[in-house]
Amino acid sequence: MKNDYHIQSYCHIRNNDISLNGNSLYKDDADSFSEFIKAVYKHLKIDYSKFFKMDSLSKLAFIAADTLLVEETEKNIGLVLSNKAASLDTDRKHQESIKDYPSPAVFVYTLPNICLGEISIKHQLYSENSFFVFDSFNAEALHTYANSLLDEEKSEKVLCGWVNFDDGKYDAFLYVVAKKGTFVHSIAEINRLY
Repeated sequence: MKNDYHIQSYCHIRNNDISLNGNSLYKDDADSFSEFIKAVYKHLKIDYSKFFKMDSLSKLAFIAADTLLVEETEKNIGLVLSNKAASLDTDRKHQESIKDYPSPAVFVYTLPNICLGEISIKHQLYSENSFFVFDSFNAEALHTYANSLLDEEKSEKVLCGWVNFDDGKYDAFLYVVAKKGTFVHSIAEINRLY
């Protein structure tokens, strides 16, 4: 049985701006991603001490997810994220650290799906999760996978999207798919919101 699903809410983080459902929550003229993401963390009054140990990709995904899930009570939320660079930025840092002494704190983040774990821990999610690497944003794959999780009742909602971080350049677009919401969950609508 095919169900019609909706996009409940969405978040962008790009160009030193974080927005929720198209409305800017915080904009900054920080010189680096590190400065910007710390300022967002403080502005949103997030309380999660492990945040400062995370790599940049995990911080990006964590902040976008937290923006969408901060008031969410559902715990059966599937996670389906994607990007182009995988964990390449952290992989480079780990490669550099091997010259002296490999850092276990950096090594932990040499898989892109670690950001899924950080989101799951913070929001106590025990659901399905996947991380895909594509050449570019792939609305069709996200749409198909999210619908599959919902159709098969493996999740009540799905947090999906794109979180890419490489060499200081970043782009995040996450959205929550549910039975009810503001926008129809379609490939065209996902591309439009992206």
